[in-house]
Amino acid sequence: MTEPTHIRNFCIIAHIDHGKSTLADRLLELTHTVADRDMREQYLDKMDLERERGITIKAQAVRLAYRFEGSDLELNLIDTPGHVDFTYEVSRSLEACEGAVLLVDAAQGIEAQTLANFHLARDAGLVIVPVLNKIDLPQADVAETRRELAEVVGCPPDEVLAVSAKTGEGVTQLIEEVVRRVPPPTGERDRPLRALIFDSSFDPYRGVIAYLRVKEGVLPSRSKVRFMASALDSEAEEAGVFAPEATPVPKLEAGEVGYLVTGLKDVHQVKVGDTVTLSGKQGAREALPGYREPRPMVWSGLFPAEGGDYSELREALDRLKLNDAALAYEPETSRALGFGFRCGFLGLLHMDIVKERLEREFGLELIATAPNVEFHVIRGDETIVVHNPSEMPQPGTYDHVEEPVVRATIITPSDYLGPVLELCQARRGELTDMKYLSPERAEVNYKLPLAEIIFDFFDQLKSKTRGYASLDYDPIGYEIADLVRVDVLLHGEPVDAFSSVVHREKAAQYGRQMVERLRELIPRQLFDVAIQASIGSRIVARETVKAKRKDVLAKCYGGDITRKRKLLEQQKRGKERMRRVGRVDVPQEAFIAALRVDQKAEAKK
Repeated sequence: MTEPTHIRNFCIIAHIDHGKSTLADRLLELTHTVADRDMREQYLDKMDLERERGITIKAQAVRLAYRFEGSDLELNLIDTPGHVDFTYEVSRSLEACEGAVLLVDAAQGIEAQTLANFHLARDAGLVIVPVLNKIDLPQADVAETRRELAEVVGCPPDEVLAVSAKTGEGVTQLIEEVVRRVPPPTGERDRPLRALIFDSSFDPYRGVIAYLRVKEGVLPSRSKVRFMASALDSEAEEAGVFAPEATPVPKLEAGEVGYLVTGLKDVHQVKVGDTVTLSGKQGAREALPGYREPRPMVWSGLFPAEGGDYSELREALDRLKLNDAALAYEPETSRALGFGFRCGFLGLLHMDIVKERLEREFGLELIATAPNVEFHVIRGDETIVVHNPSEMPQPGTYDHVEEPVVRATIITPSDYLGPVLELCQARRGELTDMKYLSPERAEVNYKLPLAEIIFDFFDQLKSKTRGYASLDYDPIGYEIADLVRVDVLLHGEPVDAFSSVVHREKAAQYGRQMVERLRELIPRQLFDVAIQASIGSRIVARETVKAKRKDVLAKCYGGDITRKRKLLEQQKRGKERMRRVGRVDVPQEAFIAALRVDQKAEAKK
């Protein structure tokens, strides 16, 4: 049993690519948690996808043993993701800790996500240990970055530590400062058990595994437990810790971080943010405050390429939901693509990751429709929530439309301030604040429509600032906007998969791009196919896929002109008859290509 005074719970927070996982590797080596022969880069990143992309997607917990000033300490570390799409993962990790290591790349300086994570940690009441990383790089400006970071955190510059996670320089001092500065957990062990679930996963043999932080009481292995939110009783088959692999222990006590094998097979029965207590009279009466439910920012339809895989897709989403609490989905039917799901994501990276995980981990082949945001259509006292553009009512049938708006924070070198402001203005942005962090760096705050930044805004920002600018955004509500639905019609029939809601000013341009693209992708039929883009009843663009034609005059060698005319007239009547009764056959590949190209075209604008 470890005394609470000998426990420290902390996490590493930083902007993406500032070296969190590399620092975690050095801490694992320093504390001899992982043997040298088993050590590999990004040790805590379990997924192949994380290793390939070099980013952390899932927060990972690990227990470190460290001897300090003659005492054996238990350090529970959580490595967190850095991308803005995974902020929800970070917020949950903070609830399981008393302290946070705020890591900043000495060569890059403070980025937008650094500030966002700092505010999250401060609001959660954590002790913050500011640290500069990558001091071994030749371009590292240690003195200036240290001054900036000290100013943000509100501490003297000499309290900002300097390390190199790559070489290991300064890591021993860092771990000792964490022990000194981060307070031990305060929970009492003689009170009824209350443990907060901050993450979960699914094992096909053992069922749902809940990752939890014990706030009060003791959780023995093989005890009867109760999940308070779902009012469900179960047996704790095994309690354990990550050291770094799952290691069973007789019990978990107040202040400790570990896992619980629930034995439950239904993934819906265990919720992230739920409180675990003991069954019966020994249990707690009041649950711990959970987490704010994540709000999906981006919506897209996911359809199986093979219609028979629908039930497999449903099961895969259920499993993945357990591992990714921010994922939302609801069944959807498309005339063009069949049965699928309308899925809500925290951003485009999150969408990309979920789709790739579904394809890799569950062996599915998926079609994703072009991403869009959630709109509110106001009709009198009624508010219609629109996730799918094809559900948008026709113009004239409602009062107005509201779109989601975000507060965007951009940190950029002063030299690129002009192009950044120009980009934001072009995306219907409204400047709210601007200040200089130093003579060389500026912080710009804009109010921007979410629909304008989900596609390619970040890429454009990086391109205009040579990769130096950083972006963080936070939703602030809904505002009225002049939006219209653009439909694509094939042979006079609307195709719901290609519908999109865009600002009226850009609607005609979007329509033209879509019909030009589809003209190239749809194969020629036996009759002319009209491809049209419409806003309500008004056609704004048109292209025609010309019919295949048989050379009916091939066998006419000279002779009377009336014979030739008769054959051509007969062919013409046949074509007209086919056009009246014919249906346009759009191959699956054309749908996939159109939707993918749509995203790329948006990125080029």
